[in-house]
Amino acid sequence: MTDADRRERALALFQEAYAHQMRKELDDAIRLYQESLALYATAEAHTFLGWAYSFQGRLDEAIAECHKAIAVDPEFGNPYNDIGVYLIERGDLDGAVPWLERAKRAPRYEPRHFPYMNLGRVYLRRGQWQEALREVEEAARLAPADPGARKMLHEIRARFN
Repeated sequence: MTDADRRERALALFQEAYAHQMRKELDDAIRLYQESLALYATAEAHTFLGWAYSFQGRLDEAIAECHKAIAVDPEFGNPYNDIGVYLIERGDLDGAVPWLERAKRAPRYEPRHFPYMNLGRVYLRRGQWQEALREVEEAARLAPADPGARKMLHEIRARFN
């Protein structure tokens, strides 16, 4: 099998894994992401495997997959954001901030507004209203059609009134 064939097959497995994940068939998704990675490692497959692990509460494994994704492609921003989110889930707000800041600076990242919203959540939990407002305003600027960003911005602004 040529390198191009392995990449093509790995992509097909990744897409199949994602479809299983969206149907909440996590064990099948995990198996298929692992098969994809065995053929051809991509930052996306590692990140989405980590995401599947996180849905099972396996945060250590999720974080490990994000680190692997970063090693494959340090310009891919999603694993930085995801590490931040997993640390927030653990209650490690201070640990989450640098990862979310790195996600904001990543050259290749969609949806670009997520790390801003997640930083906004961190600052809200800390009672840092101005910082939360700044982050969520930027999220809403980057994704004006996102109802979650608009709602969060409205809620924060209401706290200032």
